[in-house]
This record gives sequence, C-alpha cells and structure tokens, in this order.
Amino acid sequence: MKLSVIVPAYKLAPYIHECLLSILAQQTDFDFEVIVCDDASPDNTYDVICYLQPAFANLVVLRNEVNFGLVGTMRRLLETAKGQYIAYVDGDDIALPGKLQQQVNYLELHPDCSMVYHESEMFDSATGQRLKWYSRDYYNYHYIPQQADITHLIRYTVFLQASSVMFRRHASLTQALQHDCKIICDFPWHIMNVGLLGGTIDRLDAVLGRYRIHSNSFGAQTQQNHQRRIKVTEELASACRLGKQFGVEESIIQLGVNHVYFSAALYFLKADEAEFFLKMIELSAVNAQFFDERHSLVYEQRDQPEQVKQLLGWSS
Repeated sequence: MKLSVIVPAYKLAPYIHECLLSILAQQTDFDFEVIVCDDASPDNTYDVICYLQPAFANLVVLRNEVNFGLVGTMRRLLETAKGQYIAYVDGDDIALPGKLQQQVNYLELHPDCSMVYHESEMFDSATGQRLKWYSRDYYNYHYIPQQADITHLIRYTVFLQASSVMFRRHASLTQALQHDCKIICDFPWHIMNVGLLGGTIDRLDAVLGRYRIHSNSFGAQTQQNHQRRIKVTEELASACRLGKQFGVEESIIQLGVNHVYFSAALYFLKADEAEFFLKMIELSAVNAQFFDERHSLVYEQRDQPEQVKQLLGWSS
C-alpha cells in the first residue's frame, strides 16, 4: 500500500461526509486507503461514515466504544495504517483535487524529505468565504524556508496546517504520540515524527486543502476561553522541549519556548487583556533570548500596552 490517509472524527456529523468524499474522490496512480475512526461521538457522525462505506472499498471504518480522546484515536489509526506514507486530515477539513498525488510525487522525488505540507485556505464554514492563507499569511512566514527542518519547527511553531501534512512511515509510529499534550496534539506529533525520521520538512506552495473554521473548531474554542489559550501555550512550550531528545541545541529550544510566550502575549494584547499580556511577555524573555527585534521592542515597552499597540501598528 502506497498511502494511508488517517482521519479522526468526533462530533463532526455536519462535516465528515464532505471531508471523506474529498479524499476518496482523489485521482491517483497508486493505491491508497482512507482510515477513519469515530471516537464514540454522541451525534450521528458514525452513521454518516457508515453510509459511505459500501461505496468505497478503500474506506476503513473504526469506532471507539468509549471516548479515547485524540491521542488514543490516533494510536488506533496508526496501528491500522499499512501505507508507505501517512497523511493526516482532520474530519472537518477538505482535501482539494491533486493533494495526494502531488504530495506522494514530492516524497518519491525527494528522498531527504521526511515530511511535506502544502498551502491551505482557511475559510468560514457558515459563508464559505476565504479568511486567509494558512502558511503565507502566518506572521513568521518570511523566516521559514521552503525546505525546513526540526529547528525551524521548534523556533517558529505551527507554520504547517495539520491537514496538509504527509510523512514517511517509520518504525516508531505510536512512539511519536508520547508527548503528554492533551489540547494541541499536531505540533508535538510533528516534532516527534521529524525527530524520529530525520530529514527535512518541505513546503508545496500549491493550495491543496481547505481548513474549516466553525464554532466548535480548535481555533474558535481557544479564542472563546483565555484559560484554554494559556493551557495551549504551556503545551506548545512543552512540545518545543521535545527537541532535546533529538539533539536540538538548548539555545534553539529556549528561543522556541520564548517565541511561544511572545506569540501568546501578542494574542492577549490584541484581546485587550493587559494582565495576561504582561504575564506572557515576562515569560518570553528567559536568558534575554528574543525571537526578533520586534520581540525585544515589545518587551522593553511591556508596561505600556497602548504604546506597544502603536509600535505594532494596531492602533487607529
């Protein structure tokens, strides 16, 4: 089997049909399987999945009898996967035509690449309107080369959208899930996979996926809850520290951790949460290691949030 596409699903009844069809309809010159696992959803997600199964011989359906959570569900998916390559797609996202073929072609032609990702369109689920491009509109995009590595992943965090990733099979697929994160699971998983594989993380600039934003999506839930945003920040910082077991220099890891807190500080500054902003920006300057000049300037002016906004061009 050339490729396994793994799809976790929990309470995604309105979206899982479109997601799975967008993958199953892909035209390729190789065999691939699509493995979807319903994590004991309380809605009719499983029924929607089962409706599709008879029409597609390459659709493998799993169901957890009790809720395992994302990591437990991922373990089942990976234990079932037979492919030489593994692609991940969230059950509410959409694969665009050519996605699977282009990514497999790239991995076949670039043996030093362990993971390849593509550009994704972020869109509003209610209107269908594009919100922005995931990678090229990321505020640190200009720091990230087309051919990156684990140090870039640690320093610049989530510059690759989860459903855009395809990587090579390796002998420790389930070991890569041993990262202790509960909310933000894609970033530490990518670090573990690249650390175990070695090699590069390469970008395709073609838009080959759509990332759905809706009221129950990860990003929406985080924006609605400041304590959740803090927990996500702590998990991102913890994920950066995973690099130590793969020989990443401590100075790079600390830069990554500081960047995570700096990013959270900007988030809270934009939300007019001065107390949280100050807490995060203080945590972002360990060993006086600043992510860039912008970080240094924000830290120096941290006691004057409104002046910082003007510095960043956020004030009208």
